[in-house]
Amino acid sequence: QLQLLESEGGLVQAGGSLRLSCGASGRAYTNYGIGWFRQAPRKEREFVAAVSGSAGRTDYADSVKGRFTIFRDNAENTVYLQMNNLKPEDTAVYYCAADPTGWGSSRATVYMYWGRGTQVTVSS
Repeated sequence: QLQLLESEGGLVQAGGSLRLSCGASGRAYTNYGIGWFRQAPRKEREFVAAVSGSAGRTDYADSVKGRFTIFRDNAENTVYLQMNNLKPEDTAVYYCAADPTGWGSSRATVYMYWGRGTQVTVSS
């Protein structure tokens, strides 16, 4: 069993930055790939970024490449999502999730454990 908890999101102006964290409690945390997904109102949940369990591999949605960075601190059981140059279209509830394969997939169906989500709002 793995429990995930996202940090509080917030309200930021367009062009600003925000860092989210995803803390995990449970055993064998480093065996899991960790992904970030988001869901905007009236839209389906979409992949944002993922990091493998070993932190040797990362993946990003095209919409956030060059602006977002995902990284993990396995000593602290935490994965971070650094978001720069935020845009109003980044407004969504952000979720972190754990991939038991360790790969860090872009497919939500692969993920076994999910956090409750945190709201990020970007004003224009």
